[in-house]
Amino acid sequence: MKWACIFFPQFALDGVLRNCPDPDEALVLLHGPIQRRIIKAANAAALALGLRPEMTYTAAQAICPQFATVEYDEAALRRQHELLAAWAYGFSSQVSLHFADALVLEVQSSLPLFGPWPRFEARLRQELTALGFGHRITLAPNPVAARVLANAGDSLAVRDDAGLASALRTLPVALLGFEPEIVQALGRMGLRQLNQVLALPRAQLARRFPLSLLNHLDQMLGSKVLPLEFFLPPTTFRLRIELNFEVESTQALLFPLRRLTSDLATCLAGRDMGAQRFTLRLEHREAPTTEIVVGLLAPERDPALLFEFARGRLEPTQVVEPVLAIGLVADELPSFVPQHRGLFDERPQQTVSWEQLRERLRSRLGDDAVYAVGAQGDHRPERAWRRDTPSLALQALGPNRRPGWLLPAPEPLDVDQSRVLSGPERIESGWWDGEDACRDYYVLELADGRTAWAFQSQAEGAGWWVQGWFA
Repeated sequence: MKWACIFFPQFALDGVLRNCPDPDEALVLLHGPIQRRIIKAANAAALALGLRPEMTYTAAQAICPQFATVEYDEAALRRQHELLAAWAYGFSSQVSLHFADALVLEVQSSLPLFGPWPRFEARLRQELTALGFGHRITLAPNPVAARVLANAGDSLAVRDDAGLASALRTLPVALLGFEPEIVQALGRMGLRQLNQVLALPRAQLARRFPLSLLNHLDQMLGSKVLPLEFFLPPTTFRLRIELNFEVESTQALLFPLRRLTSDLATCLAGRDMGAQRFTLRLEHREAPTTEIVVGLLAPERDPALLFEFARGRLEPTQVVEPVLAIGLVADELPSFVPQHRGLFDERPQQTVSWEQLRERLRSRLGDDAVYAVGAQGDHRPERAWRRDTPSLALQALGPNRRPGWLLPAPEPLDVDQSRVLSGPERIESGWWDGEDACRDYYVLELADGRTAWAFQSQAEGAGWWVQGWFA
């Protein structure tokens, strides 16, 4: 088997920076009690100002009073870890969160699908960069060795057990993943590299050190298997972004909205699902949470389309009170069936499918503004149709040549300079409800080039009446 490890060197900081509109702004993560706030991590701009991890907040303000702060949130890190695991699930069914700030996934069975390891690794890096996470990726015959190699460097690949021992023997003890107490004890004994530790008698190591040292060595060298609990993606999606300031305009919410829909699309792709209905939640200080429901007629998972549909519902919303946080909840995640396309689609970048156009119109105009026209059991044209929910495909017109859209009521028509294209078609119906109609319908071409569907009837009065127009 082959295992890949994806290590995130600045996991907590990347999770915050990807939600910031200005990632170049000086920013630090704070933790600790209110009496003694400590900098947990700092971005490049903050480091350039002289701010360092483990520095107190008071000392940092003395150096530079102008920098942004975000609370270090363990719960947010767990959700972030699960988000990345859901993404990795799209590449392997065996993904583990066993190691903090890292993912390990079995890739041997995925190589026939994604290509040889260099190509597979390049795709992982491309998608992680798009997600906004810095990373190191390594390959080894077992997950523990892959995690240890990630401590030593990036792009390290050991493909078999024969080369594993030689690749690990010269590594410093501090990079092997031992507990800090064991690393310190080994250092006091003058043991600096793995080959020095392996040269000692195993019985002496068992007496001097906890059993965890030998277990870790065996798992790293492949003589013992590390039991892992594999990640199973949830059937729902819930994500919340807390804003650094109060937002009073929906335009300022578009950046975090794009991140929410992008993360939703990432989880959907990993599970081969789509989102048919999700809810945006705008949290306020005192007012009740504003909920905006985004309903689609068919499952979708394209990040650009999800953002566009959500934006269409968000922008018309009146913000009753400044927004402190925005969240996205998706409980309906049905299977996704991609649209079938031809191998040689003509100019696809300039075409929009019916499904995308339908959803765009619904998001902009509202659910009631877009509907399908269905048939109804009545021969009278004004009663022969009804409003239906838009279907997943366009419905073809019947064999009769009828206009696609009728006028609200028949209108008088001057046909002195017109030509009869077809007709008459006799329609006589409605005697049972007191609104009987006896009409002779014709298709007329007028002098100005328009094509009308008109009739003659004694009930509406002498002359011609237009019922609808052909496109």
